[in-house]
Order: sequence, then structure tokens, then C-alpha cells
Amino acid sequence: MGTHGKIAKQFFFDGYNCAQSVFCAFCDVHGMSLEEAARISSSFGGGMGRLREVCGALSGILMVVGELYGGYDVTDHDAKTRHYTIIQELAAKFRAHYGTLMCRDILGLPEGPSDPEPEAHTPEYLATRPCPGCVECASDILDEFLAEHRPA
Repeated sequence: MGTHGKIAKQFFFDGYNCAQSVFCAFCDVHGMSLEEAARISSSFGGGMGRLREVCGALSGILMVVGELYGGYDVTDHDAKTRHYTIIQELAAKFRAHYGTLMCRDILGLPEGPSDPEPEAHTPEYLATRPCPGCVECASDILDEFLAEHRPA
């Protein structure tokens, strides 16, 4: 769909994790430097540090949304409600595509953490993983949302 998906996919091929790939692809939108965005999103790859929980590509979407629409007034109940509504809408779109929000389910892995050592993004590894498609899809979902809901 959009260019952010292609950028995210290339970031993944370059060795960034799923969350970094999506969050960094949107540096032009959220305004962070690539280095800062990569650092902030680094913990969320592999479903949060290879715990195989919420997919890192979805976490990348949520970090962008938090940066663009998140509130810091903890007493503004209505703003929190609006924000969580956006989060649930985007998560539902991701779930509709993959049938789950969980990294382990997308990868067909059992419950529980994986070895914490990340795997090299070799051509052989990439051929067995849906991750490049996940980061592209997640970025396309966010591009579609942003086209309809430009932040103030």
C-alpha cells in the first residue's frame, strides 16, 4: 500500500527487529531520529524481548500512535478513552489479518519465551519467517489510519 510498509520491510531485512522496523519506518511522521526510535523500540522485538507475546510489528504501530495521539494529562479520562479506542481499532485490524496479536501464534511456536539470543536475518532465516510481511502489513494498516486521521 504505502511507502512506510516498504521501508519497514527493508529495515527488517537490514536486521532491525519487528517493532523497530515499524517504529523507525515512521520517523518522518513522529519526528524522532532513527537512532532514538531504534533505541526506544528495541525491547519490543520477538513479542517483547523474544518472550513471544504481543507481535513486535503491532507494538511498533502502538508506539507511533502513542507518540502522535497519546496524552500526558493522566486526569483526562475522555482523552484516554479516545486513545484506547484507536488502539483497539488498529489491533482489531491486525488481528483480522493474522487471526491473533501474539508473536508465538503468528510464528507457530509453543507458549513461553524463546532463547534470548536473536537470530541473524540471513536469507535462510528470512525465508522461514512471516515477519517481513508482518511489518509491511502493520505499516500499511497505520498508513491507512493516518490517511484518515491526521494528527493535530
